[in-house]
Amino acid sequence: MGCSSCGTKDGKPSGCKSNGGCSSGGCNRLNVHDWLANLPFSDPAVSCKIVEISFNNGSRKEYFKNTTLHHFNKGEMVSVEGVSGFDVGMVNLSGELVRLQLKKKRIPEDSAEIKKILRRSTEVDIQKWKESKSREQEVLARSRAIAKQLNLVMKICEVEIQADGRKATFFYTAEDRVDFRELIKLYANDFKVKVEMKQIGARQESAKVGGIGSCGRELCCSSWLNEFKSVTTAMARYQNLSINQTKLSGQCGRLKCCLNFELDTYLDALQHFPDHADVLQTAKGNAQLIKKDIFKNLMWYTLPDSNKQYPLSIETVRKIKSLNSKGIFPEELETEEVASTSKAKEPEPQFVDVVGQISLRSLERNAQKRRGTREKGQGFNSKGVGSREKGEDLHARRASRPSDRRDNKGPKPPGKQIKLSRNDQGTPRDQA
Repeated sequence: MGCSSCGTKDGKPSGCKSNGGCSSGGCNRLNVHDWLANLPFSDPAVSCKIVEISFNNGSRKEYFKNTTLHHFNKGEMVSVEGVSGFDVGMVNLSGELVRLQLKKKRIPEDSAEIKKILRRSTEVDIQKWKESKSREQEVLARSRAIAKQLNLVMKICEVEIQADGRKATFFYTAEDRVDFRELIKLYANDFKVKVEMKQIGARQESAKVGGIGSCGRELCCSSWLNEFKSVTTAMARYQNLSINQTKLSGQCGRLKCCLNFELDTYLDALQHFPDHADVLQTAKGNAQLIKKDIFKNLMWYTLPDSNKQYPLSIETVRKIKSLNSKGIFPEELETEEVASTSKAKEPEPQFVDVVGQISLRSLERNAQKRRGTREKGQGFNSKGVGSREKGEDLHARRASRPSDRRDNKGPKPPGKQIKLSRNDQGTPRDQA
């Protein structure tokens, strides 16, 4: 699961600028942190000369001797001994932590099977390595087609080609043994490489493919888990989990490895529960144990001809067992009060009378200002009558009187005509 910002160029990620040492493990799967790198040692001559090299983005790791005088830092590309050639890998770990890893995997430090580091990778080495890596997807598709033509019950999971292109390793999964002698011949003739077949399990296949688990995080096998322990349904029973194959299975189709993570804690807690307490004898019949609540130290029982469940504490169960051993059967089961796990009811808010505590005068003044501004914009006078409406009524009355209209071209009434004119002061006067 590589990060989207870390595009690899010239063998180095261009996004994070950390030369492949991404702390989140996105650039290199199964990444580790060397917490002893900055600690000085009294005698550097006795320091570990073995270096852990990762290949194919961390899906495979091997150990090589550093016979050169160079000191290799984490993330550097180095050329190492391969099969009839060389291979290119990334320095993953060096120093005293490698010695601890060798001791954990029971590999002697002076073993003759450990190969050597040749040099720092040159531009020619990296160019050949890129060319070999670009062929892997094509070889994978072709190899699956050949295996299907031979009707072999197997699945080719991954193909890893050596940096110089002389050797190819085919990782496959199969339920039974497979006779792939003819397959190897076809692979060697078709791809012109030395062929090596390695069978892996379903968990190793899931680690190579990668993905996101049901918890929403990257798969443990592809991020940090490198040792796979056996997982059985008994581990789910110890943790009071329902035996549901769909929920307990991971992406590999096997039981989830995380069932082992908390098993020791549950086993320590179960030591306080009494043994052989599956049945308790009472006056109403035998009480059957249905489940154990490890976190609350309760044991739940049911009586015959009843669907009610009775939670009993560990002390109560031991007391009843001691009474049964003496031939005494209690009349009733002393149950414990179990607090409800539902959300507590929130108290209703209490209302307070705030009349007289808040002044509304400022709000009233603002309302009056807004009302006055709105009336002024619509053209209202002081009496509340709109000037536009008043002007329209006056025009209608003048139009109803034809004598007042100057443009009236109808017949004039007989009689003395009075002509109005204005003097210099602007006041009207009569003219005969």
